[in-house]
Amino acid sequence: MSTALMSTSTPTLTSSLLYLDGVSVSFDGFKAIRGLSLVIAPGEMRAIIGPNGAGKTTMMDIITGKTRPDAGTVMFGGSVDLTRLDEAAIANLGIGRKFQKPTVFDFHTIEDNILLALKSKRTVRRTLFWKTANADQKRIDHILGVIKLGDARARLAGSLSHGQKQWLEIGMLLAQDPKLLLVDEPAAGMTDGETAETAVLLKEIARDHSVIVVEHDMGFIRELGVKVTVLHEGSVLAEGPLDQVSANERVVEVYLGR
Repeated sequence: MSTALMSTSTPTLTSSLLYLDGVSVSFDGFKAIRGLSLVIAPGEMRAIIGPNGAGKTTMMDIITGKTRPDAGTVMFGGSVDLTRLDEAAIANLGIGRKFQKPTVFDFHTIEDNILLALKSKRTVRRTLFWKTANADQKRIDHILGVIKLGDARARLAGSLSHGQKQWLEIGMLLAQDPKLLLVDEPAAGMTDGETAETAVLLKEIARDHSVIVVEHDMGFIRELGVKVTVLHEGSVLAEGPLDQVSANERVVEVYLGR
């Protein structure tokens, strides 16, 4: 693919936000991803499930530029070849990733965590003479409202429960203004109440963003009510509504029956 594809005049090659086709990658002879194809539409939330070793983490590593595939196409926004970009460039394009274990600044307030993550110009002068602009403050207030932590904005992040830290990190991701969010096992370690609140939170976020959720909790995925993709041995085993894939004999055999 020529460098011209990276220009602003590049024609749209696909109407999807994220397009993977025939993607493969091996590590020391082990095929972690085998001919993987996946399409995510603008504004879509998709759940990804599968047994350990199915390739879920490697798939996210490829999308975010941490791992380069040996073969295949990985396009974003209709025309940008992600295989040509590094992690920082992909993040700047609008792809954000939340790992399973939340990483927040424990000794800063909740509000300051969002402020530190806010997408803005990072010049030396701006950093030294920082003053929160009205527009930035409105964004922070909006994000705190979305993650239901507005009333606790002055608390130290380290005092939050595990579930609340997950919400804060999702808020920090939103502060970076991503077009696509990759969320890894958001319900892990949460109470039943926090899990239910997280499903509501992700559905609200999906009104304005595309979201890929990797999760093992079938009850949580049912709450999301979205299309499900089942990975097995690095490729798509089944795809469709949860009830449909849950009834697939092969899916039951390799994953749900365990």
